[in-house]
Amino acid sequence: MTENELKDLLDTEAARINSPSFIGDDPVQFPRRFSDVRDIEIASLLSATIAWGNRKMICRDCDKMLGLMDNEPYNYVMDEGYEDLPDGMNIHRTFFTQHLKYYLRGLRKIYADHGSLQAFARSLDVASDEAPAWKLVDGINRQLALATPGHDELASRCLPQNLVNTALKRVNMALRWLVRNDGIVDMGVWDVIKPSQLYIPLDVHVGDISRELGLLTRNANDRKSVNEVTSHLRRFNPSDPTVYDFALFGIGMKL
Repeated sequence: MTENELKDLLDTEAARINSPSFIGDDPVQFPRRFSDVRDIEIASLLSATIAWGNRKMICRDCDKMLGLMDNEPYNYVMDEGYEDLPDGMNIHRTFFTQHLKYYLRGLRKIYADHGSLQAFARSLDVASDEAPAWKLVDGINRQLALATPGHDELASRCLPQNLVNTALKRVNMALRWLVRNDGIVDMGVWDVIKPSQLYIPLDVHVGDISRELGLLTRNANDRKSVNEVTSHLRRFNPSDPTVYDFALFGIGMKL
């Protein structure tokens, strides 16, 4: 397949999948329930955090998790409602209420100090970094550790800790929701970074399809592979490379 043929395939599949019909079966539906950007941010991060495994199970558990918050995530965080949750209650697979509490204590600190996650991202000057998502997660991880000191064993269930190697798939997906602004699936409520600065959310499925299409030569699904795939996609669409996340999903369903 030539580069032009590959671009045509990716453009066609992205246009087919990036449609309102995609929303109902995807965890993006949960942050889309809200209009307040703070609710959207929190729902995006938390929904993306448990977005691994079967999509139907992910959506079921996202709905359950937001139900614990009375579907008012920002108020729940600021009112410290999470402190009433017993440890050991399962949220999704290996993510339990003790992990959720650790996460929400840190988010409360961020919101109390900065007002929004986007303002926190601005305070870190993520826009000037070549890898804004990784810089943001480093900052969030530090806030989580400050809010619940001495419980490092909880941290890795919330966000990746090895930022040198992690593909950061789930946060890159949350940022796609928050930053891409074509008005179809993604919400585009952030302007702290541009769509051109986003990186592809790389998991096993996207990695396999990327190799089949010649977008990825490496075997590992790690940060270097994210860079390789995204660099290739930026040649096709410099201003919006992660629109092709939809294409890689769609092509994978066909193969």
